[in-house]
Amino acid sequence: MKGITGKKPLKKGVTIFLVAAAACVILGVLLSRLIGNGDGTVVGERGKISIEDEYIGRLDISGTISESEGGGLLESDSYHHRWLLDRIEDMKSDGKNKGMILFVNTPGGSVYASDEMYLAIQDYRKKTGRPVYSYMASQATSGGYYISAPCDRIVANRNCWTGSIGVTMGTMYDVTEMLRKMGVRTVTITSGKNKAMGSPTTAMTSRQKKIMQSLVDEAYDQFVDIVADGRKLSRTAVRKIADGRLYTAKQAKARGLVDQIGTLQDAERDMKARFHLRGCKVEEISYDDNHGIISRLFGETVKRVFSSGIGGKSDIDRLKMLLEANQGFTVTYLSPTKR
Repeated sequence: MKGITGKKPLKKGVTIFLVAAAACVILGVLLSRLIGNGDGTVVGERGKISIEDEYIGRLDISGTISESEGGGLLESDSYHHRWLLDRIEDMKSDGKNKGMILFVNTPGGSVYASDEMYLAIQDYRKKTGRPVYSYMASQATSGGYYISAPCDRIVANRNCWTGSIGVTMGTMYDVTEMLRKMGVRTVTITSGKNKAMGSPTTAMTSRQKKIMQSLVDEAYDQFVDIVADGRKLSRTAVRKIADGRLYTAKQAKARGLVDQIGTLQDAERDMKARFHLRGCKVEEISYDDNHGIISRLFGETVKRVFSSGIGGKSDIDRLKMLLEANQGFTVTYLSPTKR
């Protein structure tokens, strides 16, 4: 029948459309980087703060806190660590800057990156004497709370999740039994009995578990100290509420973890009134995250076009995936629950 075209031409047409659309998006990204946005917002990888009047900088801290620099074309994570640190440094040396509001919307991230951000915020506060507020949006958990703790005031959206004060090293897989059933033997050559601890092909000893736990415990103690110092609470009080659980905005306020439940505008008004900054404008300072725009526009459809499926794996394939997933472990201030 002439009217029937079949499925293959349709699939080909969709692919052509997606490729053409992606090309248009990339062209638009390039043009936007050349033209700029003209609204006072700092954008771009090499963006510098250039504001004529006195201002309060509103710094957007969104996405998983990591020392890596954001995602690729198909990824949408909007966190750019070095860029954010550079912007804090810019504001610190800018006489026109009169304060900083952190727009925090993150589940947390690595211990290293969270602490680097914390130290940069503390350095800004100590060297300038200017106020720093944290506005917690949808989520400010674990590392997100870690970087908020030293702020002069914390304002949480009424629907915000926060807390998750704790540390995780993730999941370690033990595939020794699976290997035994498959008749596979492994040999690992190391310079010491603890060099390969955490390897999925060797059962972890109780001593090695204690060693791993000590890494987590030290990072946890550091977190407790940060919260206690920032919120003027005793270490004992912090430990009682720092069991890793999530808190709603109301629950967090009742425990002294936040000062106020309100909107971003409430936070801005409070800073201006409390620190006599009514004449200052609030300038948004955020990374123009065009790298992840394809993911945001086309979502999983594009990802399926450019990535292979993971279904129908054999036992060998699944074993390989487990081994690859177990290559390294990062101690993190990261909530496993994301909004």
